[in-house]
Amino acid sequence: MHGIYFSFMATFLFDDIIFGPVKSRRFGVSLGINLLPSGYKFCTFNCIYCECGWTFKKNSKKQPLPERKDISAKLEERLKAMKAEENSPDNITFAGNGEPTIHPEFTGIIEDVVSLRDQYFPATEITVLSNATMLRKKSVFEALKKVNNNVLKLDTVVEDTFIKLNQPYAGLSLSTIINNIKKYNGSQIIQTLFIRGKFNGNFIDNTTEFELAAWLDVLKEIAPRYVMIYPIARDTPVAGLEKISKKELEVISDRVNAVGIKTKTYF
Repeated sequence: MHGIYFSFMATFLFDDIIFGPVKSRRFGVSLGINLLPSGYKFCTFNCIYCECGWTFKKNSKKQPLPERKDISAKLEERLKAMKAEENSPDNITFAGNGEPTIHPEFTGIIEDVVSLRDQYFPATEITVLSNATMLRKKSVFEALKKVNNNVLKLDTVVEDTFIKLNQPYAGLSLSTIINNIKKYNGSQIIQTLFIRGKFNGNFIDNTTEFELAAWLDVLKEIAPRYVMIYPIARDTPVAGLEKISKKELEVISDRVNAVGIKTKTYF
């Protein structure tokens, strides 16, 4: 039996550099950082399920990225306030309106956040949610080694599905992305969103046996700390996308566990 279908609804953008803290299904009490413009999504992917909507079009009016010094100042202001309230976050999470590692000052921003975390809440973890496309830059690759949770997207290992589901910028190679992910030698976390639905006349389904068998083979090569498995949970820019059922996700999770890789399943 298939799951819930999502109709087209308004998508969501963060309008602040620092947002929250919010209660995250994956990261507990999470203080978010958005390194991207507030008026549109800015990303190297254009995923059909993204809660932020469609990626920035070249003919749209550009907005400046927040500056490193402003990010640091606003984060410190929020951490000071939380310290005064004795409200400790579980995580400081880089998320926001697209791909955070696009920011040209990403490396320095990570250094600032680590320093502020150590000063105000040393037990708080730092998490980066990334689609792994910028790992080709050595500075980004090394910066992600400094965070507690380096969470890298891998929705599929099949090139055709990758193109239809994640709609990457031209020139981005799935095989290169996977090879770069492997270089973390088990310190990384993989996140995979499972989905079914139609878009542009194509039926997309990364839950088929062909997809899962190939994905499992690559996971064994990556050997990550663990794998996050989840369905769509918020509004999407495409109508008719299916939320995969909890039962089906648990079956997928069991298969990952069976090859010796831990999973965390969210629904």
